[in-house]
Parts: sequence; C-alpha cells; structure tokens
Amino acid sequence: MQVSRMAEGLIGSEIIKIGNEVNDMIRKGEQICNLTIGDFDPSIFPIPAELEAEIVLAYQQGQTNYPPANGMAALREAAAAFTQNRLSLRYSPADFLVAGGSRPLIYAAYRALLDAGDRVVFPVPSWNNNHYCHLVGAEAVTVLTRPENNFMPTAQELAPHLAGATMLALCSPLNPTGTVFSRADLEAICDLVLAENLRRGPAEKPLYLLYDQIYWLLTFGETQHYDPVSLRPGLRDYTIYIDGISKCLAATGVRVGYAFGPTLVIDKMKAILGHVGAWAPKAEQVAVGQYLPQAAAVDAFLNTFKHNIKRSLDTLHAGLQHLKAAGLPVDSMVPMGAIYLTAKLDVLGRTTPAGQRLDTTQQLTSYLISEARLALVPFSAFGTDGTAPWFRMSVGGASLEAIEAALPRLRAALEALR
Repeated sequence: MQVSRMAEGLIGSEIIKIGNEVNDMIRKGEQICNLTIGDFDPSIFPIPAELEAEIVLAYQQGQTNYPPANGMAALREAAAAFTQNRLSLRYSPADFLVAGGSRPLIYAAYRALLDAGDRVVFPVPSWNNNHYCHLVGAEAVTVLTRPENNFMPTAQELAPHLAGATMLALCSPLNPTGTVFSRADLEAICDLVLAENLRRGPAEKPLYLLYDQIYWLLTFGETQHYDPVSLRPGLRDYTIYIDGISKCLAATGVRVGYAFGPTLVIDKMKAILGHVGAWAPKAEQVAVGQYLPQAAAVDAFLNTFKHNIKRSLDTLHAGLQHLKAAGLPVDSMVPMGAIYLTAKLDVLGRTTPAGQRLDTTQQLTSYLISEARLALVPFSAFGTDGTAPWFRMSVGGASLEAIEAALPRLRAALEALR
C-alpha cells in the first residue's frame, strides 16, 4: 500500500518517542525522574484557579458550539490588550488569530508564506522547524549555534544564509535551551532582515520573520525578553508572532494559542486553519478571554509559578555544578527562561558496566533511564549531531523532591562508566 511521499518521509518526534517510553515505564510502576516532555504535571503545576473557574463556568453556560474561525472576539480583544499592556506592541484584535495551541499557527504560517522549494533559515538546536519544512516542501537551511553564545544564533552566523530565503524562524526564550536573545544580538539580526528586504524587488517575496515567543513570560532574574518589532518597528510588515497560554500558565492541555502580525498574512493563515479546523475549544476561549484582563490574578499566578519553576531549574543547575566540582565531565548553563536547563554530559566514548560503548547521545539517554532512572532529551532531537554531548532537562513534569533524588543517581551512573 502506498501513501504520499510527504507522509512516507515524515519523521516522528524523538522527544515524544522518549517521553512515551518513559511514561510506559512509569505506568508499570518504575520510579523515573522524567525531564523529557515540555509539559507540566498538574498535581505539581496546576493552571490558575481563576482560569479553571472560568473554564467550568463557560461549560456550564453551554459554550460548546463552533467558535468563529479566527477565534472569539472577546479573546482576541483580551490578547491584544494583554500584548499592548505588557509588551507595548499595538496590534488590532483583527490581526490576532486563535488556534488550538501554537503548533497549528506555526504550520499555518509555513503554509501561508512558503511554496515548495522556498528556503527557511533556522538555528539548531531548535524545535520542530525541520518537520514543518518537510510538511510544506520547503528547503531547510540549518545554522549550527555555539555554546559560547548560549546556543542563540548571531547575526554573523545567520548573514550568509539570508539572501534568497523566504523565512527566518526564531524562538526566544529558546526551546530546548532555556536561553534568550540579548538586546544587541536581536537588534543585529533585525537589521539583517531589514537590509535584506530593502534589496528585494516588488516582484519578490520578502524575508519573513517567524518569532516564537511562547515562553516570553517565563524569564528569570535580570533576564529580559526582547522582540523584533519593539526593537525595529520597520519589521512590522514582515514579522509573525507565535504566542499563547500553554507554557506561561501551565495550560498545555487547555489548547489556546494565538498569532498576530500583518493583516494579509494573518488572514491567509485564518483561511488555512478554517479548512484544517484547528480551533481552540470555545469554552476555553471564552475562559481565557475572561481571565487575561484580570491583571492582579495573572501577576499573582506568575510570581508563584516562576518562583517554583526557577527553584527546580536552580536545583538542577546547582546539582550539576556540584558534580562538575567533584571532577565529573558535566556542565550546565545558568537558567534564563522557559522551563528548560541546558546540560552537558561529556561521557561519549566511555563504556557501561555491562560492556556497552556509548557512542551517541541516544545510547547515553537509554543508559541514564536504565541506570539513573533519569530521562533527558538529547539535543540531537533538536537537529544537532548525535555526538554533541548536550541535553535538555525539562522541569515541568517532575517534583522538586524527584529532581533532588535523581542527582545522586546521576552521579553514580556517570561514575560507573569506564
């Protein structure tokens, strides 16, 4: 039996594959600290109580029929006001598009802007851009980033690849690293995009900037979030923002995301999603539209939520730095944002007590699940080489106690390698 070439060539998510394997083991009673999926255990990180109450009320009020294709007007108005109040970005509610999380919106942006063979430039490690390129037949142009820059791309690294490209896909705070753009670095990239578009003629597609800022409310300490149009207003006609509540409100299963940007692009994305039918549930839309204007409630939730996320990240970071000080070949980056810690476990080439040589991060991942009962995701799942010793640790699905208990097991597993 034959299927389409596109479907035949699809590659499953390595993150979901690892996460499913770990969840199967947990269901069978094994005690594993699961730092794989970028999700939340609701018993540890519940959604805001006020949002939950609004969702229940919306269902009780019978908000269960089809929503408008572009999202409930009250939600788009609330999202526009929230964005203006907190980021000083002024967009009409008509230029907001609501969907069932950020994934359909990213897909719609790719589908609306790219023809087969168009080039998409994106850094690695990064999340899922390779899969979206495959879905629409675009050419993926990957730019390898460096730990010296916290795995964030620089203008110097991107510049050779932008001529003739149709899209530059960026994310900050970045999945998988939890690191962010500095103001100067993002300004330099914005200037590249503006200069490239000035060079293009009226018959050419511009270079669009897809900016995924789904984690922007989750930054820590002195870290600040920056966005393209705030830094360079001239980018307004070229920038599509991806945003929503999934990460900042621990609401991954509520499925409310939104995009905003140029009217023409948002309208085309709306038309595409109208055929796909990727709407967020109406009751949840009504609830989020009621919750976002409650500034005091939002701030109170974020203060507690960010404190608890940062505490888990700091515990992991301190634990890895302790192992480093003890002479083990590990390292980690200071948490800046999102729910991820970047960890380095530089033990490839070593041999397990069972005699297996660990040549790839996938093999090391399996070893740690088995011996340390600790599940991580290697950066190879985000586009890097399988021999790069870097991993994502996602703290949303594990308790602080589980993280603390996993660190001695990690040490023992690493010390057992020869």
